[in-house]
Amino acid sequence: MSEWEGKVALVTGGTRGIGRAIAAAFSRLGVDVSITGRDRARVAEAAEELSREAPRAVNGMAMDVADQKAVDSAVKAFVQERGRIDILVNNAGITRDNLLMRMKPDEWESVIATNVNGLYYCSQAVLRPMIRQRGGRIINMSSVVGLTGNPGQVNYAASKAAILGFTKALAREVASRQITVNAIAPGYIETDMTTGISEEARKALFDSIPMQRIGRPEDVAAAALFLASEGAGYVTGQVLSVNGGLYM
Repeated sequence: MSEWEGKVALVTGGTRGIGRAIAAAFSRLGVDVSITGRDRARVAEAAEELSREAPRAVNGMAMDVADQKAVDSAVKAFVQERGRIDILVNNAGITRDNLLMRMKPDEWESVIATNVNGLYYCSQAVLRPMIRQRGGRIINMSSVVGLTGNPGQVNYAASKAAILGFTKALAREVASRQITVNAIAPGYIETDMTTGISEEARKALFDSIPMQRIGRPEDVAAAALFLASEGAGYVTGQVLSVNGGLYM
């Protein structure tokens, strides 16, 4: 019997990029996967496409992680329908880049609402069912920017650094219930967030990354699979950097 058989996973922000790659990796192993996103049509389309590549259907839920009532309602219905939740991947995140002296309040607040408040709402919503079943995996998506900072991204860097503290504190709270809480800090990954990089900036990136390439979503998905696996049962409160050596 596979260790993944009967497992249930929820991946927020799973319609594209890293979240989609993580959902695909889980679903290929036979995990019962649901993805979330704010756009109902995009969620349905992504779930249908992922289902074609997996041994079982991938489900989609339209949900804004920054809306606590929506999160509580969706997660409650999700757990009632499936009877359990084994893996939560808090991947949903946005950027609103600007220099701090020009940053508008809504550019700050929207990033914090999605990247930090959403993390809090989703994690809190799954804790009771995970505690009842005496086990679970929570995987939080941070960023190399949360470790190093980046000009023009004070809001994003602050949100991703907050995820690290959240991860360590929650890991201590729930370790005795056999729930692990870890973070992944990707470097520069080929996603919608990096496609707009100029050739000059891309070359500078290559020069700064010891492995001389930008990462792929699948690189991050492999890290998520490890943290969700039985092999990571004694790993909690950790930050796994996936950045090609950009930051050590």
